[in-house]
Parts: sequence; C-alpha cells; structure tokens
Amino acid sequence: MTQAASKPMLTGGCQCGAIRFAVSAAPTRVSICHCRMCQKATGSPFASLADIPNDNFAWTRGTPSAFKSSSIAERDFCAKCGTPLSYRRIDGPNIEIMTGAFDRPDRVVPTKQFGSESRLGWVGNVSNLPSKTTAQNYGPDKMASVFSYQHPDHD
Repeated sequence: MTQAASKPMLTGGCQCGAIRFAVSAAPTRVSICHCRMCQKATGSPFASLADIPNDNFAWTRGTPSAFKSSSIAERDFCAKCGTPLSYRRIDGPNIEIMTGAFDRPDRVVPTKQFGSESRLGWVGNVSNLPSKTTAQNYGPDKMASVFSYQHPDHD
C-alpha cells in the first residue's frame, strides 16, 4: 500500500463508489482549465483540477478506465458510472484530479486559470445569476421522494 493510501490527507472517488482514491499531501497546484479539450472531457464550461505528485496519490478501490485524449495525455474515468476523474501526462510525475471528485471539494480551491482562449464569455457572470438551493428548486414534497444512489463522500 502506498503512502497516500495508508495516511490520507484527502480522499475522493466516482459517483457510484467503484473507484476511490487517497492523497497524502496537499496538491502542488489547483487550477481551472478552459481549453476545449477539458470542456469536452468534463461536459462542462471548464475543468477544475488538483495537481498531485504520483508519490502522494493512490487509487484505493477499483481501477479507472483511461482515454488517450492527445498524444501526451490520458484522462481517467469510471467505466461504471462515467465520472471524469483525472488528467495526466503519459509517464508524467503528477496526476491532476478533478476537484469535484474529492469528498471535500471545498478544500481544493483553484488559484490559477489556463486555456483562457476558450473561456466562455458568460463564465465570469455565473455568481451574479439568480440562484436557489436544491430544496428551494424542487420543494419539500419532491425532495422527500428523491433517493440518491450516489456513493457518500466518505468510505
């Protein structure tokens, strides 16, 4: 068992729980990437990624599937539920984990942006849009009838 698995600082995994990971040290960088490849890989306007040295990272449950997205990189994902999990340079010293896959995504806060040539013009205005909580959006009756099949944010 690697150091990351035996003494985790941060943990996370996919939506169904088939893939889990552990990180034993703080990420060296947390960033947002707006490039078109990250948009397509996440199905979102940008990817938010935590850069972690391979020595501080371990898959602790399951083995993700990988897609070779370019001549230099692969992207890991859960083949069972489809959750995008990482971006990594082939044979590189680090792995970049999608911040939404962490059990505590509030602990991995982006401090830089990349791929700004593809940043969508409306992204900067998102915080100004009207908003509701999930409970406000669905209402108490609908919320009472919803059961999540998502793996909890812990093991």
